[in-house]
Amino acid sequence: MTVRGGHTPSALCAWVVLLLLVVSGEPYRTPYDQEQDQNRDRDSETTDLRTDPRTDPRTNTRVYHRDVSEVRGKDCRRCCDPGEQPPPHYSNPHYPQQYPQYQAVPQINITILKGEKGDSGQRGPYGKSGKSGQSGPRGPNGIRGTKGSIGTPGEPCKAQYAAFSVGRKKAIHSNDYYQTLVFDTELVNLYGHFNMFTGKFYCYVPGIYYFSLNVHTWNQKETYVHVMHNEREVVILYAQPSDRSIMQSQSLMLELEREDQVWVRLFKGERENAIFSDDFDTYVTFNGHLIKPKSEG
Repeated sequence: MTVRGGHTPSALCAWVVLLLLVVSGEPYRTPYDQEQDQNRDRDSETTDLRTDPRTDPRTNTRVYHRDVSEVRGKDCRRCCDPGEQPPPHYSNPHYPQQYPQYQAVPQINITILKGEKGDSGQRGPYGKSGKSGQSGPRGPNGIRGTKGSIGTPGEPCKAQYAAFSVGRKKAIHSNDYYQTLVFDTELVNLYGHFNMFTGKFYCYVPGIYYFSLNVHTWNQKETYVHVMHNEREVVILYAQPSDRSIMQSQSLMLELEREDQVWVRLFKGERENAIFSDDFDTYVTFNGHLIKPKSEG
């Protein structure tokens, strides 16, 4: 069959295909070529995202932060408004459609959420005490401080005293029983702590006391006496019989408590026990005084 003009149908079809290719302005591409172009476009976009400072390295996407000045300077228009040419990738059907991914960035004023400071709560109970640790080494001596100011005067010291000194002018003989030596001359008797009728010193101020006893012996007679603390013999004063009379003495200290007694007793023996004296002179003396009260430590 021959068409008008002398062309066959097969030749006419070939001219129509050639005309379509020329009108489209794009050569014929196989599916393999299209796949290679898409891979190439993805690699180029990935490279642009890595080098773009607005790309988030964690999600590999662009982070869009719109500036207020940009919004004020430009009017918002749609891409399809009259007179606006759409981007080239929108007109190409083979170009992959990729839209930008937005990332929300929260901006919260923390000072608004922070409340006012509350009142202090009640103190809780004390916990159990832990075990005591070992004592550490002694630290170095600190710097000497400055001298303090003079304090107010204190009350007068309430000193406590006790003292006595008594004597005897009459001689005494004893050989049948123990006999308390009683004194008839009072030299010193502070606060009356020495009883002249019983011949004993009574302690009213506890502490340390000093006592001394002085006697005169008798010719050819024995002198044998004890200084007594309550009912106990503490020290002895002794002189053997002699043709000459002499002065004998004994002294001691005792720690006394309140209501204690100190006195002198003649010893009972086989021989006659005697102490010499006369009615004019004092040959026998017994003395005692407080050295340190117990209250002073």
